[in-house]
Amino acid sequence: MRIAAKWLFILCLPALLLTASISGAANSLWLYKYGFDKYSVSQTTGLAPSELDKAARGLVDYFNSGDETISLTVMKDGEPLTLFNEREVAHLRDVKGLFQMVYRVLLGTLVYALVYTGLSLFLWKDRRRLSWGLVGGGCLTLVMMLALGLGTMLNFDRLFRQFHLISFANDLWLLDPTSDYLIMLFPQGFWYDTSIFCALATAVGAVILGGVGGWYLRSRKPDKL
Repeated sequence: MRIAAKWLFILCLPALLLTASISGAANSLWLYKYGFDKYSVSQTTGLAPSELDKAARGLVDYFNSGDETISLTVMKDGEPLTLFNEREVAHLRDVKGLFQMVYRVLLGTLVYALVYTGLSLFLWKDRRRLSWGLVGGGCLTLVMMLALGLGTMLNFDRLFRQFHLISFANDLWLLDPTSDYLIMLFPQGFWYDTSIFCALATAVGAVILGGVGGWYLRSRKPDKL
């Protein structure tokens, strides 16, 4: 049972770290602002930076609310503007569903990781097995993030398209960059940067957890465990 629990712990760590990174990115107003500035979104959309900030906050609030649809109004040229059309609203509902799934995976893997850690430390008193689990989970995560990073840098367009084909049962994500504000706010370059950010953040978490496990294994002799 302990061996099975350890392997499940190792498999949980990549999912835990990746979903934590995705959740952090989805709620990071700094990341939104970075994308707006880098890709000159204010010029593309004609929206003032303050209105872009309002749009970013509205999206974050929507993804974390119980609302089924989003209705976001901003000011453009002194007039109120409903930012998203019906097609964009429907796609954002699908995106929200993905984020809710990410949150559930994050919660489930976090609970399991904490329970396994607690059992290893206080019931089984098996810190060595826990440390090996941290090292194994960290290494597995790094391998996965290396593959993701290479795929992103070598052929992001194909990876981006395959992700949408797998994740969505419709073609609502096919938007017009000349008229649909959702794609003007978040051009493909933004998603490339976000993918790299999530991969790096996940890798950093893996190095930290794996480093903690490796440090313990090096500093403790088996007869002292």
